[in-house]
Amino acid sequence: MAKNFILDTNVLLHDPQAILSFGDNDVIIPIYVIEEIDRFKRDLSELGRNARVVGRYIDEYRASGKLSSGVKLPTGGRLRVLFTKRSLPEEFGLSQKMDHKILAVAYDIKEREPDSPAIFITKDANLRIKADVVGIMAQDYDTEHVAIDEIYTGVSQLDVPGETIDAFYRDGKLGVSELKDFKPVSNMFLHLKNPTNENQSALTRIDPTCQQINPVMKVRGGVWGIQPRNREQSFAMDLLLDDRIKLVTIAGKAGTGKTLLAIAAGLYKTAEEDSFQRLLVSRPIFPMGRDIGFLPGDIEDKLNPWMQPIYDNVDFLLNLSGKDKRQGRSYRELMDMDMIEIEPLTYIRGRSIPNQYIVVDEAQNLTPHEVKTIITRAGNGTKVVLTGDLYQIDNPYVDASTNGLSYIVNRFKGKSLNGHVTLRKGERSELAELASDLL
Repeated sequence: MAKNFILDTNVLLHDPQAILSFGDNDVIIPIYVIEEIDRFKRDLSELGRNARVVGRYIDEYRASGKLSSGVKLPTGGRLRVLFTKRSLPEEFGLSQKMDHKILAVAYDIKEREPDSPAIFITKDANLRIKADVVGIMAQDYDTEHVAIDEIYTGVSQLDVPGETIDAFYRDGKLGVSELKDFKPVSNMFLHLKNPTNENQSALTRIDPTCQQINPVMKVRGGVWGIQPRNREQSFAMDLLLDDRIKLVTIAGKAGTGKTLLAIAAGLYKTAEEDSFQRLLVSRPIFPMGRDIGFLPGDIEDKLNPWMQPIYDNVDFLLNLSGKDKRQGRSYRELMDMDMIEIEPLTYIRGRSIPNQYIVVDEAQNLTPHEVKTIITRAGNGTKVVLTGDLYQIDNPYVDASTNGLSYIVNRFKGKSLNGHVTLRKGERSELAELASDLL
C-alpha cells in the first residue's frame, strides 16, 4: 500500500534530495514549507545553497505536470505540493504558527486519504511530539542514523596466548589468520593481551589488506615535542603519520588532544619530512551559546575569534614563551613561510587541494553533505584529518548520530584508505577531565 510522506522544511534544508528517498510512495510538500525555504535562498551558507537547490528541483518537476495534482518521480512515486484550510484542534491555540500550518497539511491528508497511511517527516523533536498528540505518525529523517554508543571506535582488545605475543615481538608482525574466530577490519587497532599475565601485551594495527598485524608506529623524541600520553593517543598518532592513510577521523571529548595531535603531526609531515606542501587547518563557524553579533574590522579581524583555538595550539607547539610573544613571535611565522594556512571552511567550496595535509577541527558541527564537499576537494597526495567531539554539537540541524563526523566514521569503516580512533582519556588537565566526566 502506497504511503503519503509529508516533509517538513528542515528535512529539505538538511538534504535537498530527500524527495527521492521514499521509494514509490507519494511525497507531499506543504506550500508553507516552500514559503519557509524561500526565506533562506539568499543566504550564503550551506542552508542557503540547499534552499536554492530545493527550489530548482521542485521547479523542474513542475514542468512535467501540476504539482497540486501530483507529478511522477523517478522512484515511482508522486510529488505533490499542497495547502489546506483545515486547522489543528483549538487546543493548539496559535493556529497561524508556521509549524502548525505545516502539521495541519499532514492532519488534512490523514483525514482525506485514510487508505494511504500519512507519515510526517521532520527533524524537529517537538513537532514530532505535537504530531503524535493529534494522531499523526511522525518520524525523523535519518538515512544514516547510527546510535552514538554504536559508533565504531577503531579499537578492539583481544586475549591471546603469551606465545602469540612473543611471536609478534620476535617477528615484528603477526598473520591475521593466527587469531582464531576474529573478523579483521582494515586499519583497526588491536590491543593484544595475555589473560594470565597482565604485564604481557602489545599495541598493534591491522594492515589495510587485513592480512597482517603490525606494531604501532613510534617516533623517537616525539612529534614537534608531543609524545602520546595514553594508548588511544598512540593509535591516533600512528594513523596521522602513515602516508598510506588518506582519511583519518578522530573523535573524543574535550581535552583528549584531538586537535593538538593532528596539528603536530601535520607540522611534522610538512616541515620536517616534507611529505606535504602545506598544512591547511580549518573549522566551521558556529558560536557556543548566544552569538555576540557582527564583529568589527576586516575579514581577518572577524575570523580571529573563531580561529583562536587553532592559533593557540600552533603557538603551544612552537613552544613560545611570554617573552617571545611580547616580541611579536607567533604562528604567523609559519604562515609567512607558507608552511601552514588557517582559514574557515566557508572558502573551501570549489577548490582543488593537492599535496596538502588538511585538518578539519570541530567536524561534528558539519552536515554529511558538507563533509562530502570537503573530502572531495582533496587532490593527489592530500591527506584529510577530521576531528570532533560528538557530545558538543552547536549546529541545530545535526545531532550526535546524524552529523558529518559520525556519518564518515560509519561509511568509511573498513576502507583501506581510512583509519579511525576514539580518544577516551582527557589529558588537558585534571580539572578539565573531571568536568568532562561529571558535567
